[in-house]
Amino acid sequence: MRIIPRRIERALLKYTGWKMLYGRRKTGKTFLVEHFLDYDEFFFVNKDGTVHDRLSNDKMTYQEFMRLFPRLVKEKRRIVIDEFHRLPEGFLDLLHAYSTEQDSQVILVTSTMWLAQRLLSMRESPLLGIAFLVKIGLIDEREILVELSKEVKGKELIEASTYLREPMLVPAYKPPLRDFLTGFFSSSGSFVSELVGETFNEEGHELTRVYLGIMMEVANGKGTSTELSSALFSRGLLKKDNPGTLQKYLTILTKMGILRKFLVQGKRRKKFVYRHASPLLDLHFYLEGKYAYTELETSVEFIRKAVDYKLPRHVEDFIADLLAKAYGLRRVSVELPELELDVALQGFNRLELVGEVKWKERVKREELRKIEEKLSRFDCRRVLVVPSEDVLEREPEGIEVLTPEDLVEIARESLEKTLKSEGEE
Repeated sequence: MRIIPRRIERALLKYTGWKMLYGRRKTGKTFLVEHFLDYDEFFFVNKDGTVHDRLSNDKMTYQEFMRLFPRLVKEKRRIVIDEFHRLPEGFLDLLHAYSTEQDSQVILVTSTMWLAQRLLSMRESPLLGIAFLVKIGLIDEREILVELSKEVKGKELIEASTYLREPMLVPAYKPPLRDFLTGFFSSSGSFVSELVGETFNEEGHELTRVYLGIMMEVANGKGTSTELSSALFSRGLLKKDNPGTLQKYLTILTKMGILRKFLVQGKRRKKFVYRHASPLLDLHFYLEGKYAYTELETSVEFIRKAVDYKLPRHVEDFIADLLAKAYGLRRVSVELPELELDVALQGFNRLELVGEVKWKERVKREELRKIEEKLSRFDCRRVLVVPSEDVLEREPEGIEVLTPEDLVEIARESLEKTLKSEGEE
């Protein structure tokens, strides 16, 4: 089995008290608990509220579990409760009542972002101060890149790392990545639809046509609330073309971890650009919007065409996020007339790094001249990322060229520095 080591495992092992793991569905929460934490009891709460003992394979009612739980806590048993949010709200009070039991260990796992955020924001939250809250998201760009570099190299490494941040893809991946992705969507598109639907159900929201429309339009390149409002109004999904009416939807999608937002740099009034947090979901909704591929028979050739079209943009996002984490900077969007940057990273109050990503077989002299002219407008570090130096017809002036090998080294050095600093805490 292919396992990607994650820094979060160290944090979980380091903290010996009560823990709560939360995050979007299929981000590896249960896997982390099963393979990296010690436990004596493992309970899974079914959708109907019954509790499944995964070690004995017994099934019990909530009332039976309520009688069992206090005894296990008093016996200092290490207890895992997966999808605990499905239990009645009174269970939170029970947790609080027994949180004073010394040396007890309870590991709570939930796929609902809203519950975690509510517990974090409530002044008198039953779990506030008694549980170590850990968000489990997609795999860190640095971690997937360093680990996969043991198997594949060059262009394939970056493309595979871009999508294998989704833990559910890790075990099944076989190079080449583009063929693997094509096959995955051809056979498992309905699974991704069900994953999104389950996420909405768990969050307590209805997957309406407006939500679906937003996700499809974001996948189709619409990024601002103004662009999204116009697109949804033209499709008849909004009664008025009013960006303000979309804010509640965009806020919920962002809190659910489906969308992420970036600040537009240099604007007096705050303006944000929205994108899918997961390239896998972005590609899924692009295919849905273009071909309705989960409902209509869609050829492998059409799916492969979509993969080839979307992949370079996803690679740009991966590289920008990788460099942001490696250098401790924040991604922003630069909005200037006739100028769009693939990579724009901001420090405390100024741009620190800008760059272009050219994920293609050949970068010609004229294109390099335009890149030099564009990046020369910024007084900061300037980079050009390419799959290999061989694709360049000449060396760019005043710009640092980064290849997959350079990115691996940047990721490795950043991880080593981070792990060292965490070990010294």
